[in-house]
Amino acid sequence: MTEPLKILASGRDGDIFEFAPGLVLRKTRDGRSIAHEARTMRYVAEHGYPVPHIEEVRADGTEIVMERIDGPIMVDAMVRPPWKLGDHLRLLADLHDQLHKIPAPDWLRRCPRPMSTPRPRPTATRCCTSTCIRSNVIMSPKGPVVVDWPNARGGDPLVDVALSYALIACGEIPLPRPVATAVDAVRRPALNHWFAKRYLGLQFDRRVAEMAELKCFDPNMSEREIRSLRRLAARFGAKAPG
Repeated sequence: MTEPLKILASGRDGDIFEFAPGLVLRKTRDGRSIAHEARTMRYVAEHGYPVPHIEEVRADGTEIVMERIDGPIMVDAMVRPPWKLGDHLRLLADLHDQLHKIPAPDWLRRCPRPMSTPRPRPTATRCCTSTCIRSNVIMSPKGPVVVDWPNARGGDPLVDVALSYALIACGEIPLPRPVATAVDAVRRPALNHWFAKRYLGLQFDRRVAEMAELKCFDPNMSEREIRSLRRLAARFGAKAPG
């Protein structure tokens, strides 16, 4: 009888199992195909982006055998210790910029576009994570690796960056109060240094306001986070009238 695979991690709709030396098995619980996600990972890997190597897609696309990546998740590493937050935000901005140099293929789904966002030219449509990738980055001994791609889209890179800015600025910090207070004191200045200055301009301010307003309708956001998002939307919206 074959022994059951050892589970290594669980997400909202899937699990990761120990599979073979250097490999893991990612499997969905509801039978949803993740073959499209594997295709995206292979595509960005061809352009030199740091993702796990895909060994095999099987079981009608509901299972992926891929390279095992060990290390802490960036969202945990970036606030331990708090004074390292700036270094991790710089790295996160670099990961965004590296991804946004990759043209989006025709088969990659497109991002929904906020009403005021101009439709990008086909040549300007780039690969976007459409999520805050800090939760999907493993800090491996060889460097950061982006491991999950369920929301990958083609779209406007500035919208992608603005979404990360809004979520990092307003997300609750699940740490003991003294540590959370220390992180809270440095995260907005660090964000402004590594994101707002890098993408300086009214277009970025407008995108941050739009993304903050959009995330207020996300059922996964807490009431406290929603209040913070509304304040951020008002502040950035006032900076970028029209």
